[in-house]
Amino acid sequence: MQEILIADSGATKSDWCLTRNGEIIHRFSGKGISPVYQTQEEIAEEIRLHVYPLLKEANIEAIYFYGAGCIPEKTDLVRDAIRQSFPVETVQVYSDLIAATHSLCGRRSGIACILGTGSNSCEWDGTSIVNQISPLGFILGDEGSGAVLGKNLIGDALKNQLTEGLKETLLDEYDLTPALIIDKVYRQPFPNRFLASLCPFLLKHIEDPTIRRIVTRSLSAFFERNVMQYDYQKNKVNFVGSIAWYFSEPLKEVAAEKGIEIGTISQSPMPGLIEYHKL
Repeated sequence: MQEILIADSGATKSDWCLTRNGEIIHRFSGKGISPVYQTQEEIAEEIRLHVYPLLKEANIEAIYFYGAGCIPEKTDLVRDAIRQSFPVETVQVYSDLIAATHSLCGRRSGIACILGTGSNSCEWDGTSIVNQISPLGFILGDEGSGAVLGKNLIGDALKNQLTEGLKETLLDEYDLTPALIIDKVYRQPFPNRFLASLCPFLLKHIEDPTIRRIVTRSLSAFFERNVMQYDYQKNKVNFVGSIAWYFSEPLKEVAAEKGIEIGTISQSPMPGLIEYHKL
């Protein structure tokens, strides 16, 4: 019986799922795999050490890998890294944005958005992306993402813009100092992951007006600078990712204020990807 391996990898973690005729055989998580931050050798080693040992007995006939940073210029690199452990004829590599379209829209038209550690969006006609506003990363863009929410939280905290006592609570809870924050953001690798790791604090204190302001402003910017440049009046706007999932209430609130109709909000694209590749 045909077994298919589907992988969905963001900047922080990866989700691997082995399926047979649409049924899940084995599912597990691993570190994020991205050709933006890793060489082919590093990706191959991660798969050889942490993925292949869990699947070496599987009869895999096709692999579909969806990943952050898997732009057309990088797909061969990722494909070759995968084939070092899995010499499978069919290895297709797609971007995480295509994962969102396949999962959320399938073969129907719609607007697909990612709100996780980073953010992204596009307009999908059922077979291809017809319009996309570049996300630009967390320094220039990535509105509504975990990295930007964390960046804005830290910025407001260190500039004394939070309700009295919240700054100290934040620093104590995460064992941070201003000097350590500067080091993590400007000198250490993966500052986006560090910033996104602070989002549970935002969720925990979402009823505080200074915290809610951070969240709603960033979500509003995501809609204005991205979604509202698509044909949102004719298409539902669908979301995947941890930020969209956990902050769905303010997300829906901001969308309603702008006359935007929300469709599906999914924490992970995997259920939709399994369904897509079952057809």
